[in-house]
Order: sequence, then structure tokens, then C-alpha cells
Amino acid sequence: MKINAVKIAIFSDNFYPELSGISDSVITLSKELVSRGHSVRFYVPYYSPKDYGIAQLEPRELDLGNNITITRFSSIPFTSAGSTGQTRFVIPTGLRCLSFIRNRPDIIHTQQMYGAGIEAVAAAKYLKIPIVGTNHTALREFLSFSPIKAKWFKKWSLGYESWYYNQCEFVSAPSQSVFDDMEQNGFYRPHSVVSNPIDTEIFRAGSDSERAEVKAANGFSEKTVFYAGRLGPEKNVDVIIKAMALVNKEIPEVCLAIAGHGTSRGALKAMADEMSIGKSVKFLGTLDKPSLAKIYNASEVFAITSTSETQSLTLMQAMACGLPVVGVRAKALPEYINVENGFIVEPGDYEGLAEKIVFLLKNSKQRELLGRGALEHSRKYSASRITDEWERIYRETLGNKRHI
Repeated sequence: MKINAVKIAIFSDNFYPELSGISDSVITLSKELVSRGHSVRFYVPYYSPKDYGIAQLEPRELDLGNNITITRFSSIPFTSAGSTGQTRFVIPTGLRCLSFIRNRPDIIHTQQMYGAGIEAVAAAKYLKIPIVGTNHTALREFLSFSPIKAKWFKKWSLGYESWYYNQCEFVSAPSQSVFDDMEQNGFYRPHSVVSNPIDTEIFRAGSDSERAEVKAANGFSEKTVFYAGRLGPEKNVDVIIKAMALVNKEIPEVCLAIAGHGTSRGALKAMADEMSIGKSVKFLGTLDKPSLAKIYNASEVFAITSTSETQSLTLMQAMACGLPVVGVRAKALPEYINVENGFIVEPGDYEGLAEKIVFLLKNSKQRELLGRGALEHSRKYSASRITDEWERIYRETLGNKRHI
């Protein structure tokens, strides 16, 4: 069904060039929205040249094509739990909405509840613009890594999260686990689970010749396990390294590839060396999407041991490339990993993780079966299908104000 063009303002405290599933998902959504005739204006933090350098990028603005514009808010560096070293904080003034008078959107979509997010709520209230929100964060888990351990801070933070999203007319999250936490702290607004979109044009199964070429170029073995994502403490990548030390005893040629950057990278590399598997662990750094897709396709298994996921975009990308997955029973992961696409083990159980990885690496037929299941599962979350859902949400939120 074709609908009239909508002007959408997306506010996010996390954006390019910061390594983030949030940034990737909102950019993918915006491109699909614009292809359908809508326009998108991003309101996001300013990042310094140093922040671009951490991601191995040139310090220039992202060009997303026609009808997508980016407005940067002044910001300051901010170190947070799981930080990539790029995190910025927008100091809210509540006055930036005055610039909307010239570029007034039809609807505001806030992605986070911090500085830029506060500006989104201020704009919605002051200019009487409908606002919807998405909560991407398992806040309770992140607070366990916060340097502030006081109980009052945790209580205040969880209460603030629910207060913030209660300002929205509708709220989405990529998993039910997010709402389960929020409802314990007073959240009551209309809501539903809406997945982040996957760019299935980039993340798809490759050919055997491409696979062989990438394996050779990166020194991968025919038994390669892959993890991609931020290298922060809440991601628990150390559990994967511990598991790989056990896998290595049964499959000496096994290789672990790790893509991404973050504060835990040095400690993880040191751990791999201490466990005598340093030569079998390859730290690939930050990869662009096409390169990342190639690595998925050159691997046999995707592993994820994070206890803070509200979905995990890299998990979904791995599935879209036809990789069987092994994850942990924490937060959103059991909502996306099932018997048709992989295995679930308990958090921190590196022995159980190793057992499942060995099983998959030694059983090609089971690996192929689960890989096909992963590919089929990922199709539910294509950018096209998720954008259909957001068009419906925008239309219903605008309601009687206008027909779209």
C-alpha cells in the first residue's frame, strides 16, 4: 500500500562513526524509508577526528543520498560501560527545537534517552509533534558494569528509563526482555517488539569461490569460528576464548576470527596468548559492511556470549549469511536462537560452548541444516519487512492529524 510522504526526525545518541548496531539499524531503516518517498533528518552527536580514527575512517560526513540529512549536536567525550572509546554525550539545552520551525517534521522517532533523546522529547512537547521511541538497551545489565555502584543510582537510572519512554506515544524494542525490565519500573505506554532491520542486499550467502578466496586472504582454516561486535566487558568475549582453548585440543586447526574494537581488545589478546592459542585467534579490527559479510561467509560457526543483547545485529547478519549460531541464554538471545538455527548454552559456560562448537565443526550436515534454518529465520527481519512495520506505526501514531 502506497502512503503519502512523511518527514521523519530521528534522534540518536549513538551514530556513525561509532561502532554500533543502533547506528547500523537506523541508517538501514532510513535508506528504505527514503526509497519509499519519505524524508529523514538525523539529529545526532558531533564526533571528533579521533573518533573517526578509532574506527579507521576518514573524518568526513556520511553521505546517505537524497532526502536524508544529518544535523550534528555539539558534544563532549564520555566513557561508559562497554564503550568503544568513541562515545559522545550531547549536553541538552531544550532549545534546539527552535531550528525545527523551518524544517518541522511530521513525526519524531527517538532511539535513546540521553542528551539527544532529551532534545527529542523537548521538541515533541514544545512543538506538539507526535513522538515514538525505540529502546535498544538492556540497561540493567549495563549498570552492572557502571563505575557508580550505589543502589540509588541503579534505582534512579531504571526509573528514568521508564519515565523517558512514557513520554512517547508508542515504544518499540527488538525483544520482549526490554519491556519485561521496564514494566518493573513503571513503564506503561503502548508498545510492541519490532526487530532491527537487516540489510539483506549486503548480508547474504556467498559463493564457494568467494568463500575460498576470503579464507586464503585471511589465513582462515576450514574450521573457523567468528565473533563480531563491540569488544566490551558486557560482551563476555573472554568466554569464547576460553571455549576455543578447549576446542583447540580436539580440533588443532581451528581458527577464531574476531571483528570489532573496544576497551577489552588488549585484555582479550593477552588472554589468547596466555592460553597458548594466540596464533589461532585473529583480531580483524573494524570492518565495513561488505568486508564483514565476506568474513561471515568464510566462517563455519558464529558465537556470541554477550549477556546484554536486546537483539544483536551481528547475530542477525550471521544468520542472513547462512551461519549456524551458538549463543547464551541471556536477555534477547533465546528469542532469536532456536533449534532450527543453532544452540543455546548457559551464560559463562565455556565448556558447554566448546562442546557445541566442536559438534558443529565435526558434523557438516548438521551445520548445513542449521545454516539453512538461520537463513530462513533472518528473512523475517529484512529491511523491507521492518520498514512496512514502521510505516504502519507512523501512520497509526499520526492518527487523525492527517492521512498518510
